[in-house]
Amino acid sequence: MQPLALTLGEPAGIGPDLALAVWCRRAELNIPAFYIVADPDFLRRRADRLGLDVPSATVTPSAAAAKFPTALPVVALDLAVRAEPGRPDRSSAPAAIASIRRAVADVMAGTAAAIVTSPVAKNVLYDSGFAEPGHTEFLATLVQQATGKSLRPVMMLWSPELAVVPVTIHLPLRQIFEQLSTELIVETGRIVARDLAARFRIARPRLAIAGLNPHAGENGAFGEEDRAIVAPAVARLNAEGIDARGPMAADSLFHERARATYDAALCMYHDQALIPIKTLAFDHAVNVTLGLPFVRTSPDHGTAFDIAGSGLADATSLIAALRLAARLAAAETPAPLGAS
Repeated sequence: MQPLALTLGEPAGIGPDLALAVWCRRAELNIPAFYIVADPDFLRRRADRLGLDVPSATVTPSAAAAKFPTALPVVALDLAVRAEPGRPDRSSAPAAIASIRRAVADVMAGTAAAIVTSPVAKNVLYDSGFAEPGHTEFLATLVQQATGKSLRPVMMLWSPELAVVPVTIHLPLRQIFEQLSTELIVETGRIVARDLAARFRIARPRLAIAGLNPHAGENGAFGEEDRAIVAPAVARLNAEGIDARGPMAADSLFHERARATYDAALCMYHDQALIPIKTLAFDHAVNVTLGLPFVRTSPDHGTAFDIAGSGLADATSLIAALRLAARLAAAETPAPLGAS
C-alpha cells in the first residue's frame, strides 16, 4: 500500500508536535508509513525545541515508505514557515493551505493511500482570505476542481464505541429548523450507508436516525418536525433498501445496549452527535469524511495553541486517525462519485 499523506495543519499549533512524536514511536506502536507535507527546516526547528531526535528526509511520495523506518519522510513545501508555537503568523495560512492542496493532489494521483489532516485554525485561514467554511468543504472544492464533479462530503465521528453523523453541523440552533429537510437526511443516509459498506466492510449497515425534538416529538406533542421531516426520510431510506430506524429519542440512543443495535447514528444537529462521542471517546475519536473519492481522517481535536511546542500534547487521536486511514484505504474501492 502507498504511504499516508499527513498535512502540516496550523504550524503554530500542536499538529507538527504530534507528527514528530508519533514518528518517534513508530515501531513501538506499529504506525503505518506516512509522510508529512511541510517545510523541512521548520520541522527541524520544532523537533529541536521539543528535544526530539528526528532525522528527516526530503522525499517524493513514492520514496516515503522506504525511508519511513529510519527518517521522517517530508514532502517539501515550496515556501518557508516561520510561525512559532502558539503564535500564528503570515506564513501560517499559506503553509496550511498548500499542504492540503499537495496531499489531495497526491492521493488523487495515486501516490498516497489516504489523507490524514492535522488541525487548522479557521480564524487564521479566514484572516488570510480563505473562502471555504472549513477543511471538509475545501477538500470537496479541490475534488471538484480536479474532476469536474460536485459532491457533498459528510462528517462522521468514529470510535470503536460509537459512530455519529451530524446531519446539520455548524449552525445556530434557530437555523436548524430552517435547514433540516427530508432530502438532506436521505442524502446523508445514502452516503453513510454506502461508505460503511465500501470502506468499513459492513455488509448491511444499520442506521439509527435520531429525532429532532425531545422524545422524537412524541407524536406531535413536542413539535411536528419529527413526523413531517424525519419520519418520511426514514421511510425513503428503507424503501431504497437501507436499514434505517427512527426517528428515535436521542436521550435513550447512546447507552451501551442501544449502541449494539446500530452501526452509525444520524443526528439532527452538532451537539446531539458530538456530546455523546466526546463523552465516550474523547481521546481517541477520529473525524472521518465520507462521500469523497479518497479516504480522509483527522484527529478529533484542535490546534491547542496554549500547549504547542511544550511536548504536552496527547497523540492518541492522531494515532487512531493514522490507523483508521490505513485500514479504510486497504478496503474495497468505494462506489464512483454520483452513485447512490
